[in-house]
Amino acid sequence: MTDRRGKIRVGIIFGGRSGEHEVSLVSAQSIMSAIDRDKYDVVPIGITKEGRWLTTGEPMKQLRAALDKTPVALTPSPNPLPEAASQQTRDLIPGTREAGIPVLDVVFPVLHGPYGEDGTVQGLLELANLPYVGSGVLGSALGMDKAAMKAIFRDAGLPTVSALVVLRREWETDPEGVAARMAREIGYPCFVKPANMGSSVGISKVHHPGELAEAMATACAYDRKVLIEMAVEAREIECSVLGNDTPIASILGEIVPKREFYDYTAKYGDEDTELIIPAPLPPETTAAIREMALRAFCALDCAGMARVDFFLDKRTGQVYVNELNTIPGFTPISMYPKLWAASGIPYAELIDRLIQLALERFADKQRTKTSI
Repeated sequence: MTDRRGKIRVGIIFGGRSGEHEVSLVSAQSIMSAIDRDKYDVVPIGITKEGRWLTTGEPMKQLRAALDKTPVALTPSPNPLPEAASQQTRDLIPGTREAGIPVLDVVFPVLHGPYGEDGTVQGLLELANLPYVGSGVLGSALGMDKAAMKAIFRDAGLPTVSALVVLRREWETDPEGVAARMAREIGYPCFVKPANMGSSVGISKVHHPGELAEAMATACAYDRKVLIEMAVEAREIECSVLGNDTPIASILGEIVPKREFYDYTAKYGDEDTELIIPAPLPPETTAAIREMALRAFCALDCAGMARVDFFLDKRTGQVYVNELNTIPGFTPISMYPKLWAASGIPYAELIDRLIQLALERFADKQRTKTSI
């Protein structure tokens, strides 16, 4: 389905209820600025921090001004309903052709963190039978949950840094027991992070036992499940992946933060953070990391895009898979588009490829029987 001018109508969803709301706005603005307007019509769809969906007026401006206008609804149904639209709520379901209501051909979720990158929005889009950019429900959920992700990676034979999973209730009821287990199994220094969060939100480096309680309180504020991970003196290497069943890997990049570790400030507010592309590595190490990135992508059943982050131990040369991000940042300084640009795929072409991959995956899924 395209509009009368033959353009594909793309719904770009941004904002959301997670702690990465502001990062999502910057990513979405970058995509909307770069997308080929001769080929695509863009329908901006903003989600407030309270979870209200907006599409009337200028959603980006409304979110930044914390305004709350007429909400939009995406009905979890693949069939148009007679009462699909009303004066109060505009409906974006496919097939609805009423005045002033945009019909979407494909959706580009640019939602970082919970309630958008974790399979929740992807599940809604599956129910609505809409093509969308990126991984499906399973890949998105696994890519969001660092604890589950590590278990899958280990099962696939991919090396990961030792880590301990602690539930918020476990910490609140027995902090001494958790601290003792952590000291015995992980040791200091270590990183404490929410299992379901990105952009380094809620992460602390703990150097000694006296810092553990504050770090746990910070992580527990963002998730009921916390990961306590062994600290490794390592170089941070990143690889972008693109594709569906036969993905390709970009050249590698290296992050060199001036702060103690690559936290939220280093990612989005510290101009001294150095991004080195390509990463200065021996050819055999580069080839091994790129191959591991593809294995990680396939192990989680990802689709469309992902950025895979690695640790390269400075002492031993051991490579560890740190994590995979199914909706990586698309800001002007984000590694995902930068790595593809350096690999020969400029920003606008990257967006086009991702949309085409979404349509390709959707067409393949329509071949699957849903009844006997």
